[in-house]
Amino acid sequence: MTGEPVGGVTAPPGDGAGFAQWVRPHLVAMSRLAARLAVGADRDDIVQEALARAWSKRSQYDASRGTPSAWLLAITADQARKAVRRTRPNLSLIEAPDAAPVSRPDLDARMDVDHAIMSLSDRQRLAVDCYYFADLSIADTAAVMGCSEGTVKSTLSDARSRLRTLLEVTE
Repeated sequence: MTGEPVGGVTAPPGDGAGFAQWVRPHLVAMSRLAARLAVGADRDDIVQEALARAWSKRSQYDASRGTPSAWLLAITADQARKAVRRTRPNLSLIEAPDAAPVSRPDLDARMDVDHAIMSLSDRQRLAVDCYYFADLSIADTAAVMGCSEGTVKSTLSDARSRLRTLLEVTE
C-alpha cells in the first residue's frame, strides 16, 4: 500500500491476470474501507463490484492524478455508498426471552467510538475511514475524496474535534 506501481506498471494491465496482480496489493484496504463505509452490507460484494467497475473503467486510470490505491479506494467508496442506499434497516422486533445483558467494557467502548463516528458528516466519516482505518496517506485520502490535501487536513481536524466532544467522559 505504498502507492508505488506494482512491477513497474503504472496503468492497469488490459489482461485479466495482469489486472488481478495489479489490484492484489490493494484488496485488504478495499475490503477494510468497504466494511467501514457500508456497515451491514456484504463487504465482499462491494469489493467485487468495485473491481468489476475498475476493470470496465481501467482505460480511464490516470497515474498523474493519483496512485492505484487511491483510484481503487475511490471506486470502492462509491460502491459502498451505493450499497448503503440499496440496503434497508433490518430490525429485529423479537428478543430472546431470557437474554440477560452482558457487560463487556471493551465492546462497549468500541460501540461508543463506532456510534460517534457514525454521527459525523459523510465527508468527515470518509476522511476518518480512509486515513485512520484504511491507513491511507493525506494525499491518497485527498484523491479518494476528490479534494485538496488541505481540505483533508481540515476535515480530519474538524472530525477529531467533534469526536472529542462526543466521546468526552463526564462524571
